[in-house]
Amino acid sequence: MNKFLFLILLSTQLLVSQSTMDEGFELLENGDFQEAEMFFEGYLKHDPSNKTAKLCYARAVGLSGEPKKATQLFASLLETFPGDFEIAINYNESYLWAKEYEEAKPLYAQMVKEYPEKFGAILGYANTLSNLKEYENALDWIEKALVLEPDNHSAKTSRKYMRLGYANTYVNNQDYITGEKLLLSIFEDFPEDKDALLNLANLYLITKDTDKAKSTYKRFATSPKDSITALNGIALAEHIDKNDKGALEVTITAKKKVAKVKDFELTEKTLDRHIQALIWNRKFIEAKKQIKSLEKYYKDRNWIYALKATLGLYTGNPKKSIKSYDNILKNDSTSFDGNLGKANALFAADRIIPAYSYAFKTLKFYNNQKDAQGFIEKLNLMYTPTIEEHFAYTFDNGNNIAFATNTTANIPFSTKFRTTLSYTYRTTQNTVTNNQAKSHVLIAGLHYKLFPKAILKTVLGLNNSKFMTESYVQPVFDIRLALQPLKLQNLELGYQREIQNFNADLIGLEIVQNHYGLTYNLGTNVNFGWYTQLMHTQQSDNNVRNLLFTSFYYTVLQKPALKMGINYQYITFNDQVPTIYFSPEKYQAIELFADLRGKFSENTTYMASAATGYQKVEEDPNTVIFRAEAGVQYQFSKRFSGNFYGKYSNIASATAAGFEFTEIGIKLKWLFLSKPLFFETMKKKVNTGDY
Repeated sequence: MNKFLFLILLSTQLLVSQSTMDEGFELLENGDFQEAEMFFEGYLKHDPSNKTAKLCYARAVGLSGEPKKATQLFASLLETFPGDFEIAINYNESYLWAKEYEEAKPLYAQMVKEYPEKFGAILGYANTLSNLKEYENALDWIEKALVLEPDNHSAKTSRKYMRLGYANTYVNNQDYITGEKLLLSIFEDFPEDKDALLNLANLYLITKDTDKAKSTYKRFATSPKDSITALNGIALAEHIDKNDKGALEVTITAKKKVAKVKDFELTEKTLDRHIQALIWNRKFIEAKKQIKSLEKYYKDRNWIYALKATLGLYTGNPKKSIKSYDNILKNDSTSFDGNLGKANALFAADRIIPAYSYAFKTLKFYNNQKDAQGFIEKLNLMYTPTIEEHFAYTFDNGNNIAFATNTTANIPFSTKFRTTLSYTYRTTQNTVTNNQAKSHVLIAGLHYKLFPKAILKTVLGLNNSKFMTESYVQPVFDIRLALQPLKLQNLELGYQREIQNFNADLIGLEIVQNHYGLTYNLGTNVNFGWYTQLMHTQQSDNNVRNLLFTSFYYTVLQKPALKMGINYQYITFNDQVPTIYFSPEKYQAIELFADLRGKFSENTTYMASAATGYQKVEEDPNTVIFRAEAGVQYQFSKRFSGNFYGKYSNIASATAAGFEFTEIGIKLKWLFLSKPLFFETMKKKVNTGDY
């Protein structure tokens, strides 16, 4: 636009003493606006009525940082020269310099009516519409400008930025196909344009089309600096592609390259990506060491705070992450990383309402942002009322068969309080003795979050069982306190009253079991873990059982998740009644196990576990044990999923050693509402600051 006006000024017939103003024209054309202002200010002292000098002076004033003063100068000129196109178009453009696009829009709209063949007027109107993000209309007008001057570089450049902006709108609205088409169209005017390539690569990262993202970054890498930018992008693509080891290798290469160039911003981005890759690879000690060493040179930088926050989340320390995100928000209250990052950290700290609040805040600054919307949807799925159905068929080598169905409704009334209502029907039969039994269990439960990471779970219900011609009703209870005393540690204390219902004969005995239990799980940042369960059971037949189960495991892989370890189990009964149920004085089992969980596709997940070892009943010889379980879950929609599973075990149970047990089943889960019951009220309170 500057060069265009400059050419107009050169060609106007009103120029007086043109040769004496050539220096000023050149200053304007080269963008030396302050020097141009001083030049024309001095010129006007000698020739105060020169229209062209006044026009150039006003233009220099506006472009050197005083657009409103320029508007006044142009307005004064229009009073002297009403209807003058050159003055009018500069007057209109001064509103663009001041970023007063709404004020400029009607002025340009009127001008293109009066001067439909004036290229400058049409280009100015198109740029105004573009700045107002009216991209579709802006592109229509830029095409009209290019009809007048098909090879005009300024118009083509404007069209490029319009397409970039318009594509970004479609990407934000998750219409990636249209966004991609707009970005690709930029190459018609500017082959291999850098801005278009970076935006395309980012689109492919969002859509997880990592192969296209990597190939696009490779096209971008045409210079030493651009190759470093490309490597940083490729590293992120590798991470999204679940190749964290490859991502780290790429960042090491980028780090070596950036040491050879002097670019402060690029160096920051490269160091940032390298430490991110260390965290992705769970090299937490090295990542912490590097962050600490960089803090001395990059003090109070948001990317350093972001790295510390990410490290905190990965190592189970969300409180530190929250502090780091607060520091980011002090520097920039609109920061995307700060707001959505804090939402994630608050969620990890089990502070759900504040997490919602920062996700909503993110959307205020970044409308329709996919990650923020996805985060809110994740929370909604956790607190939306559900109905779950479980069908199971079991059989064993003791000629027992059973069919069970369980229906559970889960109703969260808030992020702290939820209720459950469950009904279980089980029928079992021995095909040799023809003994049959049925049981109906109806229970109601309350879950209440006492404070973050501490939940009280209570269940109260009735068990109605019938064995042959006899029936009875017994109350059942279950109360548990689940909490996290320290980071990466989970502790649960509980009491449960239940009726033994494994097979028909046991149901007929009406044995009530009172379980007093403790479970403890210790996680670490070095992939090791330890799980322990202690249980003391008092039975209505005056027998007492004590159980210890402990498991030491190691996480071999993160994606898919593969754990391997060793289990040990120890059980004792005070009284031995082997003719009634399995009740040894001492039972021990030790086994090696592996557990694998992953994805076949975006909607299909799987799990498989197996364990084998030895069990010893009292002083009997060791016997080999084996158990296995596998399942596949398919997500039919966001609100409906199904799971098919099967499991087998020959480990000693309530019946006897040498026992073999098989179960196959189906689990269905339906979120019967689209959102949590409290969502709209909570959202309103969060947005008004009532929470």
